[in-house]
Amino acid sequence: MPAARESLLDAACAALARRPWSAVRMVDVAAAAGVSRQTLYNEFGSKDGLARALVRREADGYLAGIDRALTGHADPRDRLTAVAEWTTASARGNALVRAMLTGCWSERLPAPALPAVPSASTVPAQRRADGPLPSPADLVALVRDRAVALLAGPGVPRGDTADLARTCELVIRLALSCVAAPPADHGVADLVRGALHRQPVP
Repeated sequence: MPAARESLLDAACAALARRPWSAVRMVDVAAAAGVSRQTLYNEFGSKDGLARALVRREADGYLAGIDRALTGHADPRDRLTAVAEWTTASARGNALVRAMLTGCWSERLPAPALPAVPSASTVPAQRRADGPLPSPADLVALVRDRAVALLAGPGVPRGDTADLARTCELVIRLALSCVAAPPADHGVADLVRGALHRQPVP
C-alpha cells in the first residue's frame, strides 16, 4: 500500500515539524494519515521502524536531487556547483537531511542507529528500512561516486578518475562546510567556482 505508506511518512514529517520526535505519538501519525494505528504498525513494525523509513526517504530524496543537479547542466563545473547548491539548500530546508549530512542529531529528531537492525517482524525489510542507514561519510561517497560516474562517462577505467574523484569530494566537503557556516548570498556558488578554477574537471 504505497499511498498509505507515503501518507504516513508525510504525517510523521509534519508531526516532527511541530514537536520533538519523542513526543510524536503513533496514534496521532495514523490519525493524521487517515489510517488505523494497526495499519501503521503493519507498515513499519514500530516507531523506530517509522523513524528509519523517514530517514531513508529523506536520504533518497536528497540523492534524487543530486542526480537532477548532475544532469541539469552541460558544463561539468556548473554540474558540481549545482550539487553544492542543492546540498546546502537541502540541509537548510530539512533538519533530517542536515543531520544525515553532518552527523549532528538534535534532541528533537529521531536518531535511529545507522547499522542494520535485527527484526523478527513479518513486514518486508525494504518497508521496515532495517538495512543500514547512510552515515555522513557514506553520503559523501555516494555523491562523489555519482558525480564521477556521470562526469567521467562510461568505460573510463577507475584508475583514470582519481583526480576527478578528489575534485568531486572537495566540492561536496566544501558544501558541507557551508552547511555548518553559511556564507553570504550566492556564496556557495562563488566558493565552488573559485575552487574548481584550479581543479581538474573534464
